[in-house]
Amino acid sequence: MSKLVKYIFVTGGVSSSLGKGIISASLAKLLQGRGFSVTIQKLDPYINVDPGTLNPYEHGECYVTEDGAETDLDLGHYERFSSSPTSQANNVTTGRIYQTVIEKERKGEYLGTTVQVIPHITDEIKHSVQILGKTGKYDFVITEIGGTVGDIESFPFIETVRQMKWELGHDCAVVHLTLVPYLKAAGELKTKPTQHSVKTMLEQGVQPDIIVCRTERHLNKGIKNKIAQFCNVSVDSVIESIDAETIYDVPLLMRDEQLDIALLNSTNTPIPAILDLTNWEQFVNRLKNPTEEVTIGLVGKYVELKDAYKSINESFLHGGSINECKVYVKDIQSESITDDNAEEILCSLDGILVAPGFGGRGIEGKISAIKYARENNVPFLGICLGMQCACIDFSRNVLDLKGAHTTEIDQKTPYPVIDLMEDQKKIKNMGGTMRLGAYNCKLDKESVSYEEYQEEFVSERHRHRYEFNNDYREKFEKAGMRLAGINPEEDLVEIIELKNHPWFIGVQFHPEYKSTVKHPHPLFVGFVKAAIDYKNKKELLSITA
Repeated sequence: MSKLVKYIFVTGGVSSSLGKGIISASLAKLLQGRGFSVTIQKLDPYINVDPGTLNPYEHGECYVTEDGAETDLDLGHYERFSSSPTSQANNVTTGRIYQTVIEKERKGEYLGTTVQVIPHITDEIKHSVQILGKTGKYDFVITEIGGTVGDIESFPFIETVRQMKWELGHDCAVVHLTLVPYLKAAGELKTKPTQHSVKTMLEQGVQPDIIVCRTERHLNKGIKNKIAQFCNVSVDSVIESIDAETIYDVPLLMRDEQLDIALLNSTNTPIPAILDLTNWEQFVNRLKNPTEEVTIGLVGKYVELKDAYKSINESFLHGGSINECKVYVKDIQSESITDDNAEEILCSLDGILVAPGFGGRGIEGKISAIKYARENNVPFLGICLGMQCACIDFSRNVLDLKGAHTTEIDQKTPYPVIDLMEDQKKIKNMGGTMRLGAYNCKLDKESVSYEEYQEEFVSERHRHRYEFNNDYREKFEKAGMRLAGINPEEDLVEIIELKNHPWFIGVQFHPEYKSTVKHPHPLFVGFVKAAIDYKNKKELLSITA
């Protein structure tokens, strides 16, 4: 007998960036803590088929799932909080919905009828929402709707919510996140934005069941009563979401506000007596009470963007917590670094991470930063293009292959140590055509990476077109570069390590995509530990000098 699935929609009003993704992930964590199985998906109202071709300036980081879907960065929050892998089905865009409907129309599947937003587009959205529920794996499917209520792009999604609430009754609920701003001049919180936001939803036929109020100040009983009265919900369903010190506080704050109880009551779900968040509390406690601190430089070309390297920054929090260490991430624009000023910019760091990316802007700065880390025994982690830049530095400055480069940047390089994968050379469409998703990697048992993973075979997520050129393997190994991880199916180099360096690792994959609160990624845990050791050794040398 299949499970009776409850569908929960999380909508937003008044302003974007209120934290729908964090509220969705926090609600999932609370439901998991009560023993329910939960998955979360994101409906994005933009016309792009997926975020894969979007510039980070447009939409922040592109997050990659196990099955190779290029998705919204909120799916990273979902996985980090819930430790449940997401998939293609967890991120749906307007572009994908319309593309599917148009393809069906071209095949004649609508039998010559006029194709319209209602019912054809809304039926397709409904189908996408319910795919996960029909797997039989979940008690709850939480669906976050991107943007804000009232946006013209969101109309079909909100109409779908209306239909599903009508069809499913108490098996469907809406959590609406809105803003209760504090006006300093008036000295008070204002509920009108929330009232108007809910009114907009009502005009589209949707009554929220729970209202989560993002606020800088605590809501008193009078304000909660006022919101409840004007928005047609019980007082217990008005939830305060006050600004938190860290996003990882939010599940605990939502527990105190009894968001999960309000949701379970709204869906007529029996409430389990136990809510177990012990591991989460331990993580937050370690995060807030570190015994060590290090500074790690994040070298990239998008460092001025808050969300461009979201998963990397969160992975440092996970790896830091395990080591009871506060990791200060210093953002360093790669375009600012040269061989001449590298020491001045990087000398105060306890570790250097060179970030992934595409294109030539700032690549020489990345290579200079890696050269400094290699020559000065600074712990180093290179991810994707960061690993490729490490190969370029090694080729130019150790193997003396002058002009060595990646053919992504220099197609006429005499030493193409990084080259386009053979199956990529005839591809013309950019979207969804890279090496994407999970691939296997066999680790050298003599490697540092094996020490960190404690496993010989691992699986990691990829997002790239260019690879280490196997023609240079023998030269690299003879000169002291260990090819520490190899994809056994295609014989591709996945991990490089310097043998005569305390901790110098480059990976072709993206370890940051798999780091969660429950399972911090071994490479980030090891990198932070190496940074602590490097800092302590530096301090000891300065004392004895």
